[in-house]
Amino acid sequence: MNKFGVSAQTLVAAAFGAAIMGSAIAVPRLLAPEAGAQPIAIQAPPGAPLSFADLIEKVEPAVVSVNVVSTQEVSELGDMDQFFEQFRGMPGLDEFFEERRQQQQEEQEDPRSRESRSLGSGFFISKDGLVVTNNHVVERATQIQIVMSDGRELDAELVGADPLTDLAVVRVKEPGAYPYVKFGTSKDIRKGDWVIALGNPFGLGGSATAGILSADGRELGAGSPYTDFLQIDAPINRGNSGGPTFDLKGNVIGVNSQILSPSGGSVGIGFAIPAELAKEVTDTLIKSGRVSRGWLGVQIGDLPPEFAEALGIEGVEGALIADVTVGSPAERAGLKRNDIILSVNGQKVADSTSTTRVVAKLIANTQNKFDILRDGKPKTINVTVGERPADPAAANPATGGGSGKSDKDAPSAVPGVLLKDFGVRLAPMDATVRSNLGLRATDAGLQITEVVKGGIFDEAAFEPGIVILEANGRQVATVDAFERAIAEARAASRTKVLLALRIGQVTNYRTIDIPK
Repeated sequence: MNKFGVSAQTLVAAAFGAAIMGSAIAVPRLLAPEAGAQPIAIQAPPGAPLSFADLIEKVEPAVVSVNVVSTQEVSELGDMDQFFEQFRGMPGLDEFFEERRQQQQEEQEDPRSRESRSLGSGFFISKDGLVVTNNHVVERATQIQIVMSDGRELDAELVGADPLTDLAVVRVKEPGAYPYVKFGTSKDIRKGDWVIALGNPFGLGGSATAGILSADGRELGAGSPYTDFLQIDAPINRGNSGGPTFDLKGNVIGVNSQILSPSGGSVGIGFAIPAELAKEVTDTLIKSGRVSRGWLGVQIGDLPPEFAEALGIEGVEGALIADVTVGSPAERAGLKRNDIILSVNGQKVADSTSTTRVVAKLIANTQNKFDILRDGKPKTINVTVGERPADPAAANPATGGGSGKSDKDAPSAVPGVLLKDFGVRLAPMDATVRSNLGLRATDAGLQITEVVKGGIFDEAAFEPGIVILEANGRQVATVDAFERAIAEARAASRTKVLLALRIGQVTNYRTIDIPK
């Protein structure tokens, strides 16, 4: 650092100061502003304090560290596998790894448990000691300890947890009057507004960071189907999980939950559960200890414009049903694959995410009205929804009890018919393929046995082994049925056809171009 350096701003200030003092020192002309020119100046907006100290001082006593002891099942062989994995691919070791895999299958060694410790954050929401934190902080906890900002250590017990929103409530065991904060609403802040995060990063309790609301309505994939996260750039790290994000009024507008980081540390992209959802879930946990969600029993996907175009229903928004679980409320009510859900009890849905959330809020064992589109015609179906099972994936949509192997491992005895226009060879699906794909006995379809390089199916990245169940909502048990569906689409002047495909044990949709 050059201690003799003087900035231009300092010279300006000195010059103007001298002029005010009536000094004889002349201001150089090159520093004099042009007539009428004004420097850029922005008045500090309301809510942008010079310091956050007063706010933090008031809310910090309600913010706590959450120390957890939990048990984790580990396999002795699994620990060794992590060591051996670094040698995989070396010459002569393929046989060793195959023998080891067989050994693991034969021994089926009982897992052993080990104790692990973790740190998180939380905050009091009631005078009698209720604390909100993340589910992943207290999951499998055998001991929970709350450490207050004044250093007091308090034993706590779990009140309830909800893995699907990653929220949990614990209660301190020691009676007393505790400082607490309240939930506000994330709807009152805008992108660019200040936010303050408090918590226990890396075990450094009582840490405060400031930033802005970077975005809202963030969807983070299937692992968080019920949450539109707030994105903040106030630095949060490991240990901040479960801590509060405050607005400048001291209201909790979010519960810190996740970060996006290639390094494991903060890069300014953190995610918080919005206060509205957090309050709704925690109120339910306090009352019932768990969250019960409505369950329809369908696999659904979005309805992008190209799907709607193929079906001739442009401008329609909703969720496309790809599969219906056997014995589910949806099956009992008569919902089918290729139905498009438009609204639930009059509330319109725009995509699969909004549909999932609307259904989740329905009360189990109540009848609800679903407006759908079937074969391009509106229809209303009354569905008595069930309660979402702990593991919906265990309720397989199929009755086949298949092995889960790809159907290309069980080739059809029939070579199939080559459709030159599409560059694909199709053969009716046989019983072995149907079983391996976990389909119902009544399901029919065409197995792709060959994809011609450079053809339409090749350009759309299709592979042998995929099964076509439907084309534009029409079941295609034979090649003739597939060609009739294409002919209908051509007659309706459509350029694409929507295919329902079975890939592994999952059904999804894809469009292909219709050759001219």
